[in-house]
Amino acid sequence: MKHLADRVAVVTGAGSGIGRAICLELARRGVNIAAVDIDEAHLAEVRQRVESLNRKCTIHVLDVSNRGQMQSLPEEVLEQHDAVHILVNNAGVSVNLTFEQQEVEDLEWITGINYWGVIYGCKFFLPYLQQQEEAHIVNVSSSAGFTGMKWQSSYAATKFAVTGLSESLFVELANTNVGITCVHPGAVATNILDAARMAEDRREKMLKTFRFATPPDKAARIICRAIEKNRFKVVMCVDSHILHAVKRLAPTGLLKIMRLANSGAGR
Repeated sequence: MKHLADRVAVVTGAGSGIGRAICLELARRGVNIAAVDIDEAHLAEVRQRVESLNRKCTIHVLDVSNRGQMQSLPEEVLEQHDAVHILVNNAGVSVNLTFEQQEVEDLEWITGINYWGVIYGCKFFLPYLQQQEEAHIVNVSSSAGFTGMKWQSSYAATKFAVTGLSESLFVELANTNVGITCVHPGAVATNILDAARMAEDRREKMLKTFRFATPPDKAARIICRAIEKNRFKVVMCVDSHILHAVKRLAPTGLLKIMRLANSGAGR
């Protein structure tokens, strides 16, 4: 999008992490925000921060995996903003367990948020985005959206799905007013591990590694530049760049390396 000032952006998962940072970065660039999250208290804080930047911010408390709530969201946004130009499908959760350890309920939970939340966002907002002179969709995938990993079977499955959906939309929306960006972050210093379903000892170990993760503010700046430049694929964070490069050079080789590491460490 060539012009961001006075546009309206809908951001899911806006209460914390990358979503919160995107709200603030877009607001700095003159965008009005419709912040979506299941946590009302966090949304209230985001609204306060956005309004301190002299931008309008409405909050919408809902579960992105709920079809009815997501189907009603575009009209709710339009009632308060009169238009919508940018959609950021950012809401996401994680399950850090082996596939064998996961319950069916874990699979349904993560699929509902990570995959169906993106489907609903794209499906229900696309007709309104197409009414604008220029518009943009951002779908947040992951480095797990181009390679499978241990403990990440359900997460990778949902992120591969987001990648596939985004690639298809990129093709289908050619020569239209709607651009699309698919983002592949690696480790970003968010609170995704707080809500992740995993063993507590593993959570503690991963939290230590996240001390060296990319700050959400930096991730948000990269994503906003991608919107402005209409970039489709955005790989960010050192670990994601490394995995992406190795995967392209040796697709099966990367998996074999992971298998060797896994066999050495046991289950």
